[in-house]
Amino acid sequence: MDPAPIIIRGFGLPSGFEWVIIGIIALLIFGPKLPSIMRSIGGSMKEFKKGMDEGPAKPVEPPPATPPAAAGGTSQPANSSPQPKA
Repeated sequence: MDPAPIIIRGFGLPSGFEWVIIGIIALLIFGPKLPSIMRSIGGSMKEFKKGMDEGPAKPVEPPPATPPAAAGGTSQPANSSPQPKA
C-alpha cells in the first residue's frame, strides 16, 4: 500500500479547536485595526444596498452624429472662412 494517501488524508480543513486558535491569532494581529475595518465594511454594505434599491442608472445617450464633411478635398472646417494667401 502506498503511504502517500495516508499522509495526504491527515491534512484537511481546520476543525473546531483549530478555528479558535486561528481566531485568537487573527485578533492579536488585527485587533487594533478591527473597528476601522468593520466601519468601512459597514459603509460599503450600505452603499451597495442603496445602489441596489435605486435600480439601474439611466443610460447615457450618445451625442447626435455630425454629417460627414463635403467631398471636395478641403481640410478646412465648413464654418470657417478661407485664409488669405500672402
